[in-house]
Amino acid sequence: MASFDVIIIGGGPGGYVCAIRCAQLGLKTAVVEGRDALGGTCLNVGCIPSKALLHATHSLHEAEHNFAKMGLKGKSPSVDWNQMLAYKDEVIGTNTKGIEFLFKKNKVTWIKGWASLPAAGQVQVGDDVHEAKNIVIATGSEPSALPGVEIDEKTIVTSTGALTLPKVPKSMVVIGAGVIGLEMGSVYARLGTDVTVVEYLDAITPGMDAEVARAFQKILTKQGLKFILGAAVQTVDKGKSKNTLHYKLRKDDSSHSLEAEVVLVATGRKPYTAGLGLEALGVAMLARGQIKTDEHFATNIKGLYAIGDAIVGPMLAHKAEDEGMALAEIIAGKAGHVNYDVIPGVVYTTPEVASVGKTEEQLKEQGRAYKVGKFSFMGNGRAKAVFQGEGFVKLLADKATDRILGCHIIGPAAGDLIHEVCVAMEFGASAQDLALTCHAHPTFSEAVREAALACGDGAIHA
Repeated sequence: MASFDVIIIGGGPGGYVCAIRCAQLGLKTAVVEGRDALGGTCLNVGCIPSKALLHATHSLHEAEHNFAKMGLKGKSPSVDWNQMLAYKDEVIGTNTKGIEFLFKKNKVTWIKGWASLPAAGQVQVGDDVHEAKNIVIATGSEPSALPGVEIDEKTIVTSTGALTLPKVPKSMVVIGAGVIGLEMGSVYARLGTDVTVVEYLDAITPGMDAEVARAFQKILTKQGLKFILGAAVQTVDKGKSKNTLHYKLRKDDSSHSLEAEVVLVATGRKPYTAGLGLEALGVAMLARGQIKTDEHFATNIKGLYAIGDAIVGPMLAHKAEDEGMALAEIIAGKAGHVNYDVIPGVVYTTPEVASVGKTEEQLKEQGRAYKVGKFSFMGNGRAKAVFQGEGFVKLLADKATDRILGCHIIGPAAGDLIHEVCVAMEFGASAQDLALTCHAHPTFSEAVREAALACGDGAIHA
């Protein structure tokens, strides 16, 4: 029986980051992971492979639509789908091997297999039982099922199956207009697939600032995606060459159907805790399947903690990483903290969409007095030079104090631009602080400064 200071169940972003930080703090650490590779859903069948395909297909789009404008003449490239998938797999392999290297460097033990918790302070993997003073559940999440839709990962797929389709389909229906559905829908639309997105709510990207969501839908529509909103999916009938999706429009309860070669179910994710034995151990759970924890990630069982998608909060890799680092600090007797008010969210389409802090709708709901500074990328020289003038930066600040309350960006490199606002918010900065900070020209980031200026006397280039 091996004994550790900390055993972490799950080698995804939350688990492996927590493990490395624990090891850095002098704790004898092990990670239990049943996959053949570390990195969890994110690295193996999520964030990383989808970004590889987004990059590849964006490059194709540029070749087809913008190269000739720049004097790059010639035939547009044809798509070798198998090679594109091989490129994606190579990206995954490079990243997962990188984590293995970090484990060796930091002396973290990888226990290969699937874990269960036979008793407090014990982790069983196969026939072996390991002891630990502290156990961390970082088991992540899995795609949510949809009643009436039977997934086979061949023609009725989750995001996992969508990353390994044997060929580019002629048509695809995406159920769910959230981040995963829109990213994968964009990939296939650029490859020539006829993509229709069916969403239960009356707007895409639930929780996003409404003005940004409306602009986003218009841009995606121009790119060829079709949207059916306010539609409740009933069933999907599997056919030999096509699947038939049946849905009802919520506004009048009328019944409709759609045919497509592939149906992608992207209706969100749920915590993955099956097989751990939490019920037998008496671990307190929440109604939606998350593990109940206190503000220090502790469960009701002494020495047992949980982080990431397995607990409440946005299901984001970087949220899990932050929690993993904070928990490592707490276990080591230090102060660990996560500022949940400053966790950015990004959609990696083209244009990208990024946000942090409050939306305008949330501020109205709270009855908070605020001001809005907006700047269009059409006024940004760099954005226009790369054919990405669509979109804008929207900064929200307290009306009385000018303190930044939120920021929403749709435009080029939005996922990177958002972080200067994150840093500003972490320091409690005002919009004027951003406005008075010199930004290099010509950069996309100037649009953030202009939005900050618009919170005051006005933007310069608007």
